[in-house]
Amino acid sequence: MNTLAHLADKKSAWLLLFASALALILTALYFQYGMGLEPCIKCIYQRTATFGICLSALLPLLYQHGLTRTLAFIGWGISAIWGLLIAIEHVEIQTAANPFFASCEFVPNFPEFLALHEWLPGLFAATGDCGNIDWAFLGLSMPMWMIVIFSLYSLTFVVVLFSRLLKLKRV
Repeated sequence: MNTLAHLADKKSAWLLLFASALALILTALYFQYGMGLEPCIKCIYQRTATFGICLSALLPLLYQHGLTRTLAFIGWGISAIWGLLIAIEHVEIQTAANPFFASCEFVPNFPEFLALHEWLPGLFAATGDCGNIDWAFLGLSMPMWMIVIFSLYSLTFVVVLFSRLLKLKRV
C-alpha cells in the first residue's frame, strides 16, 4: 500500500493517466472521422469525462505540488465516476426493452458559460442516436467498453486515494 500511496508523487504515474485518456480521445476521434461513426449525446458526455481525466492529469505534470495533485485527484475522481455513470445510462438506453421510451437529448446540456458544443463542434457536437449500436468488439458495444474503462479509472482512483489516506493516518 505504501508503494501505491507514493504513486501520486511521481510524474510518470500522472503521465500514464494523461496518455491513456489522450489515447481514448484520439481513438474516439478516429471512430468519428476515420470510420464515420456519429457520436450521440452520451458519447459526447463520456468524451467530456475523458477530457476531464486528461486535463486533471496534466496539472501535476505541469507543476508538481500538493495543490495541483489535490486538484488532479478531485478532477480525476469526478470525471471517472461521472463517465462511468453516463456509460451505464448509455448501455441502459441501448438495451432497453422498449427503445421508444429510452432516448437521450439531441443537444448537449453544457452550461451556458461552457458551451463546448458551440465552441468546438468538431469535438463536442452530438449527431448520432444513443440507441444505435454501430460498433462492437468481443461482443461488447462501445459504451460497454467505456463501462470497463471508466470502472478501471474509478477503481484505480479509489485504491490510490485509499492508500494515500492510510499513509496520512500513519503519519
